[in-house]
Amino acid sequence: NAVRVFHHAGIEVVLDVVFNHSAEGGAQGPILSMRGLDNLTYYRFNPQPGAGGFIDVTGCGNTLNFTHPSVERLVLDSLRYWVQALDVDGFRFDLAVALGRNGDQFSARHGLLEKISTDPVLSGRRLVAEPWDVGPNGYQLGAFAAPWREWNDRFRDTVRAYWRGDPGVQADLGRRLHGSNELFEHDGRTPAGGINFVTAHDGFVLEDLVSYNDKHNLANGEDNRDGHAHNLSDNMGHEGECTDPVLRAARDRRKRAMLATLFLAQGTPMLLGGDEFGNSQQGNNNAYCQDGPLGWLQWNHDHDLVSYVARLSSLRASSNPIWRLKFVHKRWTAEAMPSSDGADPASPVADAAIAWLRADGSDLAEADWHAQDCPFALLRADNSVLELCCFNRSHESVHFRLPLSNRRWEGKLDSSVSEGVSELKLVEGRVVVEPCSVVVLHSRIESSITSRNE
Repeated sequence: NAVRVFHHAGIEVVLDVVFNHSAEGGAQGPILSMRGLDNLTYYRFNPQPGAGGFIDVTGCGNTLNFTHPSVERLVLDSLRYWVQALDVDGFRFDLAVALGRNGDQFSARHGLLEKISTDPVLSGRRLVAEPWDVGPNGYQLGAFAAPWREWNDRFRDTVRAYWRGDPGVQADLGRRLHGSNELFEHDGRTPAGGINFVTAHDGFVLEDLVSYNDKHNLANGEDNRDGHAHNLSDNMGHEGECTDPVLRAARDRRKRAMLATLFLAQGTPMLLGGDEFGNSQQGNNNAYCQDGPLGWLQWNHDHDLVSYVARLSSLRASSNPIWRLKFVHKRWTAEAMPSSDGADPASPVADAAIAWLRADGSDLAEADWHAQDCPFALLRADNSVLELCCFNRSHESVHFRLPLSNRRWEGKLDSSVSEGVSELKLVEGRVVVEPCSVVVLHSRIESSITSRNE
């Protein structure tokens, strides 16, 4: 079957499942299955006398009643079947908060969530929650327990806002690059517990994120009322597709910068299918109902972007897995950098550490985090590699001073060019980072060769 073919290619399959509601809708909806079998068992109803009606925390007219054993059995039997019959590797649960509700309150220890994560058949499979629904107390990002992972929409919003130039978001970008530890570092969870993304099946695709200020959903037949209006998008001066080569190049550069941020951040990166080759939905940010060219992937084969995403994936795969295994809090300062050769076993170079630096090599101050445009670098180190990630969202080239400049630094990524890599632009121990770009350099700890940069 298809799953077996994917496994043969080294690809895991995570099945998207929607248990929170059914197609039977609200009070006026059709009788298709569960409503005809036992309405009061399968759905949640308002318990107040005279209130009547379905409880709807899904926006679809009904909510399944996960406190009832029959509904629990329906969910668990379905999941077990997909694992045993199809050998899927895990599940992404739509509006997962609805599965963990007791009335208006959510609990990560809800009986159904616990049974899913401890079931012998399901044990070890990937469990991904969309950590919200539309009911009271419905936003629960970070509230799930291990081994659950969660979609991190704060990462999405922060990366979009940062690269379009919004003020006051740089400090939040630092938290997102650090794996959103304030959300996920509890209950024995690792950075992998956060699913980072810039785009998803809901909302603008990446191409439209840099091409449209407003949603264009008239084709959906709801007078453009559907779809979210808060997209944090930026058409960069022209609404929609364009042929102007200067604007086209600027849009491509911003896409590459956002993709680089996604792959460099701690956490699990999620890439929307089609973004890797520039697929567009012509500004439609709610194309779920479009079973036609508008909603289909348009295989226009932007080979440059495909190659660039492949480079990002390779860069992430080649990096030391320590950034995926744990949150790192040990801090270096510019004034107290360890010995660059790492010969002293007691040196912090032998342990995982990070540093946040200004372009001039000094430490980022509190005011820098909140400045409108303060190019910055994240230095990450463990016992095998130093990784320097330089972020410049300004409209001018910036010269970043290389820390431990007697080391040999190797350029791994330059998002300013379509190929994703270029010869390091070095000026007196500094690397040049072009506008709206990310540059990544590596230096191996075991190497203490005098740098070619001097």
